[in-house]
Amino acid sequence: MKKVYILLADGFECVEALSPIDVMHRAGVELKRVAVGRNLDVTSSHGLMTLRCDMLLGDSLLEDGDALILPGGNPGYINLRNSEAVCRVVRHYWGSGRLVAAICGAPTVLAAAGVAHGHRVTCHTSVINDMGDYLYEGGRVVEQDNLITAAGAGISIDFALAIAARLVGAETLSRVRQGMEV
Repeated sequence: MKKVYILLADGFECVEALSPIDVMHRAGVELKRVAVGRNLDVTSSHGLMTLRCDMLLGDSLLEDGDALILPGGNPGYINLRNSEAVCRVVRHYWGSGRLVAAICGAPTVLAAAGVAHGHRVTCHTSVINDMGDYLYEGGRVVEQDNLITAAGAGISIDFALAIAARLVGAETLSRVRQGMEV
């Protein structure tokens, strides 16, 4: 069974976190919610919900995963980007060729971690100028090598399905898509 970690910081965007969580569950992928900070309870942007995580980032190296998911949301992506522990994990996943997936403002975490320079990306239009030497392509979901980026909240299901497509077989992905009517 594949294993995925999703990093959640206060201010995460609800749909950008819950879509991958839901799709991974439907696909039979083990997903662990990891709180960035000192509390297992992480509050979304706009205060819409509080999500209980499975573990704290400081309690694990997260070395056994197949993929790492970084949701956006403001100030969630800023809290991810400003965490040296998050940057360390992103560098580890990128350096070991594992899948790194970032949506909305979270692609800026790649720059903070110093990985994937020169790769094609998309992100929320509000952070394009923060992407430095990345090749901003725009669009909904952009994939290159072991990197998946997506533009924002409205693309969350497409983003989650792109991640699942890298982790499960075509039959499982088809079943998930059919069950979700996409």
